[in-house]
Amino acid sequence: MADKEMRAVYNDTLVRLAANDKRIMVVEADLMKASGTMGFKAAYPERGIDVGVAEANMVGISAGLSAGGKIPFAATFGCFAARRVYDQFFISANYARLNVKLTGTDPGVTAAYNGGTHMPFEDIGLMRQIPGLSILEPSDPVSLEKLVEASAAHYGCTYMRLHRKPMPSLYSADEKFSLGKGKVLKDGKDVTIIALGAVMVNEALKAAKKLEDEHISAAVIDILSVKPLDRDLVLAYAAKTGRIVTAENHRIAGGLGGAVAELCSTERPTHMAMIGVNDEFGEVGTQEWLMERFKLTAEDIKRQAIKLIK
Repeated sequence: MADKEMRAVYNDTLVRLAANDKRIMVVEADLMKASGTMGFKAAYPERGIDVGVAEANMVGISAGLSAGGKIPFAATFGCFAARRVYDQFFISANYARLNVKLTGTDPGVTAAYNGGTHMPFEDIGLMRQIPGLSILEPSDPVSLEKLVEASAAHYGCTYMRLHRKPMPSLYSADEKFSLGKGKVLKDGKDVTIIALGAVMVNEALKAAKKLEDEHISAAVIDILSVKPLDRDLVLAYAAKTGRIVTAENHRIAGGLGGAVAELCSTERPTHMAMIGVNDEFGEVGTQEWLMERFKLTAEDIKRQAIKLIK
């Protein structure tokens, strides 16, 4: 599954699951081509619904389908999934204790040329305020497939950030995943890098290699879930290394860094640094330029890790 387009994995997994579970449906707001779910619509035309450019209605319809016993997977750009439909998702889906699976595509700098209006740096911060909601971000094609499976099997609303483009596989096909559990990709003793999502997990692994050249042993955790946060894993590595760098393709305020800091400050005070976007809007540019612009690169992670150690 190496370098497979992530949105293709999303579609193919839903098509496969839907073959054995007639409750699974796809609901979109004029973005099936962008989300990669045209294949689902072709395979199950009666279970693929396009509501047009009406994202709030998409969530309302999904809530109604869930109330009727269906398992709707609703997807749109992350900016719309977070900001535009927040009230409908909060009240109609979550407050009603329903089973809507909301997917926000092109998170953070991966929105690239769509620019600041379409560049969600705040979606995790908003979603963390919804009681009981699971917030996920797969890091590769394997974790994406397994987390879609886990989401479908779990009763309750989920919000998943989906990087659409091809990404290399970090895991073998037989790796097991659970909602709310992270994975240790590399062990280490001097500092722990806790990263979220396809973009930043790969940067964290590059940073760990750079740190090895400086004779610094860095552990890398692919956290996979901001909520629930893998408390046991975070606290274990806070105790082991005494230093944590969080890395996220999101604004620092309200995101992964805040979640880890809230946990460690009360359970295991730990020296921390946070890689993420500061109090800024997004911009237009290539993903590579934007990562440099907002200081989300492996070099930035390495620099912060060395600062903590010194």
